[in-house]
Order: sequence, then structure tokens, then C-alpha cells
Amino acid sequence: MAHPLPLRAPLDDNGLPRTTPAQAPADVPLAVPALVTETESALGQDFHITPEGVTEIFARLQSYLPPYLKAVHQGGYGGFEFEFAPFTGREPEPSAPDVHADPKLAYGPHDEAEFVLRKAARRILDDLYRRAGEQWRNAAYVADLRETVKDTGARWQAYERDAKALESAYAYLRTPEAAAEWPSALSRLVDAQDRATAVAAAFDDRAREIARVHETHLYAGLGHVAALERAGYPEAKQWAIASADSYDGAWGIGVPLTEQVRRLIEQQDTHVAKVSRLSGMATG
Repeated sequence: MAHPLPLRAPLDDNGLPRTTPAQAPADVPLAVPALVTETESALGQDFHITPEGVTEIFARLQSYLPPYLKAVHQGGYGGFEFEFAPFTGREPEPSAPDVHADPKLAYGPHDEAEFVLRKAARRILDDLYRRAGEQWRNAAYVADLRETVKDTGARWQAYERDAKALESAYAYLRTPEAAAEWPSALSRLVDAQDRATAVAAAFDDRAREIARVHETHLYAGLGHVAALERAGYPEAKQWAIASADSYDGAWGIGVPLTEQVRRLIEQQDTHVAKVSRLSGMATG
């Protein structure tokens, strides 16, 4: 079967070869690839951004980029990683600027491709400042701890020393030698109890301030131990710091050190009183 060959030149309405190129209808726009397309992912709406789209977006965002932004790295699925200069925590908290009045970023009457591009640009800007805010909050948390901890480590060491002395004084009462100097042994126990109570109270004075810093930065990304370690106090994981509410006498997480010592002394006194009573009955 014969196939028609294409003509070297199209025919006009009279069946003659056309001498000028055919013109496309004026109302048919040329197709332009979208710089940004919106997609669906397991995490919700996402964007596929072409290299040209990245260039266009950051050109529009240029005046809104903060001075502490050092680099931007594009990852998979149209995501971006932002590299910031280290925060001290004493700068103003990062806050996304208002772009509603910007004619190149504001939502308004424009075609679908432009709408999606602007939507992606605003998402990137919000994400940038959100991540900057996360890093700043961690830095502010650490900065407040550095100003608050002060001599807490020395106070904890004093407590550990006197707590061991209290344990030794109480343990001595169970030895045969204590019976020969019972009043003196009891007196040394009372002195050890008083010292342990005093150093526990001194530690709690500072622990209460640290607990309030923890409460103030409740929504920071760092946990208590991690924040104290970043502030320069890795040994703080051993410190007995209760929740801020606990120091005000309310129910909270943990027990203040003074309350722990009070309970211990109460147990010791109850035991000593019972031993003394039973000993008196046996010799009476």
C-alpha cells in the first residue's frame, strides 16, 4: 500500500504551494515548562523544583535571607538544608518576615505555575526561619544555664562528702565499739545530720534556679542533660535536680535533695529511738 509523502511546502486554499510560512493562531500560547510542580508524598504536599526554579525562588527571597545564613544545600525531594552561623542565644529570636505585600511572593490573581512557585518560595522561607529558631532556642537554653550553674558542681561535691560522712556515722552505731561511747556516737550522728541538711539546702538553692531554666526552655530541642553538657557540665547528669514545681512544695518530677535528706534522717532517728528504747528495756 502506498503512503503519501510529505510535501516540501504546504498548499494554500487554491491548491498551490504556499510561499510564506504558516502562522500559528495568535491566541495559542507557547508551552513553557513549569519551574515548580506540586507533588504528593507520604508526608503530605511537596514540591519538585527545577534548577531554574531554585534560582528564581532565591532571587525573590534574597532580601529576606538573614545575615546568619551561611549556606543552602538542596537535598532530595525538593528539600533544603540550611547552614547557620553559631548562635549565642543572646540575639533576637529568628522570626519569619511578612511577605504579604511583596508583589513577587504574595498570593494573588496569577496562573497556576506562578501560584505554585510562590507557594514553594514561602514554604522555603518559613522552613528556613523555623530551623533557625530551633537552633537559636537551643543556644538560648545553653546560655541561660551557663549564667545559672555557677558553683553548683562544688555544692554537689560538698553534699557527696557530707552524705558519706553521715552514712559512716550511722553505720558506726551498729558496731560493738559504739556501745562503749553511745552518747558520743549519737552526738556525732546528729552533727553529721546537720551538716548534710545544710549542704543539701545549699545545693537546692542552685538546683531550684537550674530547674526554672529547664522549665523556661521547655520547648527547646535539647534535653536537660544534653543542655547542661553543652553548657560545659557533663558531670551534671549525676546532680539531683527535681522539677521546678517540686521546689515550691507542689507535686512534680523528682524530690529535692533537702527532702531526701529529711526522709533519711527521719528513718535514722526512728531506728535509733527504737534501739535505745529496746536497749533500755533489756537492761532495766
